[in-house]
Amino acid sequence: MYLGNRQNNGKKNVLNHFYKKSGAYFICLIILFVVIGFLTTVAPAYRFSSHTITTWTSDLDSSTFLYLMGMENRAFKGAYPEDKALPNLSSVAFQMATSIKPNDTRSLLGKELPGFSTFENEIIIAGEGTNYTNLPVESAPPLDEILKDREAVVDDSTESENPTKEPDKDKDEEQLDTGDKDVVFIYNTHNRESFLPHLPDVTDPDLAQHGEVNITKVSDRLSKSLESNGIGSSVDNTDIMKILNNNGWGYGQSYTASRKVVKEAFASNEEIQYVFDLHRDSQRRDKTTKSINGKAYAKIAFVVGAEYASHEKNLALATKLHNMIEKKYPGLSRGVIKKKGPRSNGIYNQDLSQNSLVVEFGGVDNNLDELYRTADAVADVFSELYWDAEKVNKNQ
Repeated sequence: MYLGNRQNNGKKNVLNHFYKKSGAYFICLIILFVVIGFLTTVAPAYRFSSHTITTWTSDLDSSTFLYLMGMENRAFKGAYPEDKALPNLSSVAFQMATSIKPNDTRSLLGKELPGFSTFENEIIIAGEGTNYTNLPVESAPPLDEILKDREAVVDDSTESENPTKEPDKDKDEEQLDTGDKDVVFIYNTHNRESFLPHLPDVTDPDLAQHGEVNITKVSDRLSKSLESNGIGSSVDNTDIMKILNNNGWGYGQSYTASRKVVKEAFASNEEIQYVFDLHRDSQRRDKTTKSINGKAYAKIAFVVGAEYASHEKNLALATKLHNMIEKKYPGLSRGVIKKKGPRSNGIYNQDLSQNSLVVEFGGVDNNLDELYRTADAVADVFSELYWDAEKVNKNQ
């Protein structure tokens, strides 16, 4: 009798456990369908965008995703790095929710201390005066402010000034020329970045934006200077800011818009070997100006994203250019900066070519005379790098 009661109680416990477990699964299934229904029927303005999800997850270590996939497919487990500890899922969830890394207090301080938010950037080579308090900064004013019409003033003498190639005694007498090949492609992701000296009615650095008098003029000058050194180049004049406006995109999607421009350039011209995306920094004059032989130059900075597999090759090019510029124009380069993390793009379309660079030319307080001198200097140094590389290729 006692044994029979124990057996009956055991069966009841098993059934109760089964019903409880089934009930929990059923409730979870209902919640899942409710959430999916909400996400697919809510107005677009309130949905989670891919950009939002990217922002949440961009700072997570890639091995975390590999571990999660390995929980479903054992093939991914074999690829998990042996030297990596297994991720703490509670820490991962906390980081996604707060953007704070529990084991890295800098992620908290970066939100509270001015200038400390750049802790994820890395100075690979520090140029004269460069440190973590004055790294290149991208201002991001509202798009409607960028697209506003503003008065701009440009000196006629500056406009008419043409780059001239000074003879170099160390070079061969033979005139080097790429012929009709455009081997350098130049574009501007933030194409309306302008300069306060040419905007008489603008005092706010964040509003130094103009539809014509902007960083694209520096791109044109660089192209002419390269041509005078025998290097064929082309400049893209796409108004990226208008593309953002037409598509209803935010300023943070600028590189998505310009990516199509770069891809189309590669598709239409197989001769492209180098790609330069020119920008204007938001730092002030004392950080972005250098006097060389009694003339003022706008300083430059090389920026390389660190969130794609081949970034070390782009980094090598930036380092070589920086060293060559420092040798011929001491103090002109602010250095080489590697950027990653949720507060930067991290790729800058540089994954499309190992010879692609973002170059910051001057700042909001520099004028076109200073910027043009720098463009000529960069073209001068780059031509040496290019023709030296061509000679090596011919001899191989």
